[in-house]
Amino acid sequence: MVADAAESQTVFFYSQHPISCGMILAKLQAGGGHTRNVQPPELWPHDQDHFGGTSATDALVRQAGIAKGMHVVDFCAGLGGTVRYLAHCYDVTVTGIELTPSRVAGAQQLMNLVGLQDRARVIQGDVMDVELDDECADMVISQEALCHVPDLHRTMAEAFRILKKGGRLAFTSWIADRPLSEADAQLMWDGMAIQPVQSIAGYRGLVEAAGFRQVSTTDLTGEWAPILTQRLAMYQTLRGEAQLAGTPTGHDAFHRSYVRFVELVQQGALGGIRLVAVK
Repeated sequence: MVADAAESQTVFFYSQHPISCGMILAKLQAGGGHTRNVQPPELWPHDQDHFGGTSATDALVRQAGIAKGMHVVDFCAGLGGTVRYLAHCYDVTVTGIELTPSRVAGAQQLMNLVGLQDRARVIQGDVMDVELDDECADMVISQEALCHVPDLHRTMAEAFRILKKGGRLAFTSWIADRPLSEADAQLMWDGMAIQPVQSIAGYRGLVEAAGFRQVSTTDLTGEWAPILTQRLAMYQTLRGEAQLAGTPTGHDAFHRSYVRFVELVQQGALGGIRLVAVK
């Protein structure tokens, strides 16, 4: 029941999220006046829904040793921004796993728009029970999404199962050195479907318990603080643009929670981690 409630809340949150396929298409139309013969880089200013954009993705996958021809699986892939970016820039095959039906549909629409559907896809699924074969992937990645998952033990076990021997797990996620206050935890849940946030030690323990080795961690909190301030301003602008475009604007609790999230990161109560490990 806990998992079902968490998944329902996550689907609700992302179904209302202001970064949507419709908004991306509206921005393409406004910026270039067209939505035909779109090249993958034209999407990057609009579809990279994670902190730090493409440079953060580069840092993550290069540390994990990405190489041409790999099969990469993106846990909680959203609209597939990272999926398309990796397929185009690194010549890899990418499968995204995404829970929210509207984002799966939007991801595939954008995939077709830029002609990457032969080596990049996003399928509907649950990262706690992945419908992929054992040892089918060279790398499993995720960016700022594991904070929505109610059972990270199962998720890490699934990553371990689908990776080949020597494969890499690489992700970024929220961290907290101490539990949030009851009011802040409730606001993060109501606004962004955030589960109790792990510490760096907590993530290391989860990964090692799943069987991974050579675990390395990088604290990203200092990098995130200015990025999140910029993203807050972007969301505030995007809310008005989404209203004009007739696309989702994000529910009120999302905007309230994001303001508080930025404050908590600036105070050092919340932050970020980049983790890379080997099977």
